Amino acid sequence: MASERVTLTVAGPDGDRRVDLSSPNRAVWPDAEGGPITKAELAEYVQAVAGPFLAANGDRPVSLERFRVGIGGESFFSKNPPKGTPDFVESVEVTYNSGRSHPQLVLTEPAAIVWAVQMNTVVFHPWASLAADTDDPVELRIDLDPQPGTGIQEAVAAAHELRAVLREAGLEPFVKTSGNRGLHVFCPIVPEHEFLVVRHAVIAAGRELERRMPDRVTTNWWKEERGERIFVDYNQANRDRTMAGAYSPRALPHAAVSTPVEWDELDDLDPTRFTVRTVPQRLADTGDPWARMQESPGRIDTLLEWWERDVEKGLGELPFPPEFPKMPGEPPRVQPSKRVAENWDAEGNRIAE
Repeated sequence: MASERVTLTVAGPDGDRRVDLSSPNRAVWPDAEGGPITKAELAEYVQAVAGPFLAANGDRPVSLERFRVGIGGESFFSKNPPKGTPDFVESVEVTYNSGRSHPQLVLTEPAAIVWAVQMNTVVFHPWASLAADTDDPVELRIDLDPQPGTGIQEAVAAAHELRAVLREAGLEPFVKTSGNRGLHVFCPIVPEHEFLVVRHAVIAAGRELERRMPDRVTTNWWKEERGERIFVDYNQANRDRTMAGAYSPRALPHAAVSTPVEWDELDDLDPTRFTVRTVPQRLADTGDPWARMQESPGRIDTLLEWWERDVEKGLGELPFPPEFPKMPGEPPRVQPSKRVAENWDAEGNRIAE
């Protein structure tokens, strides 16, 4: 039996496009407040927020987190254009950390976002660089990740202090909810440094924040060392490591949305208010807090000076994610409680027994 299908007319810069939507009544969020949110309602949502969504996530490589039967089912990431991708969905050749190159999806107009919904996308994960120059980020991104025993209030306190740190470094930060318990702080930057250099700038900012809030913030990669503190996840600054984009839904029961907010909203912040059903009206009422983000990109020179200062003091490279190749100067990739010093050399390489 053929699945139910509707055809949507989606306005865009090159006129209207017709996009087929199969299984429009499938419940993507079956337990949402007010009743299930369907695939058709998700398609309506992405059209309603298409302007600010594309400003934040468009014209750059993007990974699609797809769910076959709603958020309770199997999920997988889709990076490369699948067979049958329409002409209005673009792609760009990117180089991954392995050195391998491959085309990756790029969204440039509302119909492309609706097509992604047709492909059962729920979460959109954009790169920090643009399709025109995939190697050099246009944003410095810092993920403030609450650890067990902490939550949004602790993340808010860390975000306020981080804003002061970044402003001292000559950058202008913008903030959004993660869609879950944390916060994401972004700074627009001139695209003149590749990902590893920007990662060092993020580490420098994180270490400075940690010095100012040692009991509440940590840059420790290993969970056993973090305690009840906010983790500055510096590894989200790596190439091909992404977080949910601005105005992207999340795969959480209440259909949360990762939502840009003004800094003066933080102290009374309740991230659960921002959902697929509430964000379009919020945008209509208050506008997009990130609308001016790209007007004055800054430079990371000061943060890089802080990085070099810390290196001279003995604070060098930090661990990379496990899927990365071993990096120069990286400490051993083994949790501290399991590390036996004599099994590792000065460069963090295991010594063969």
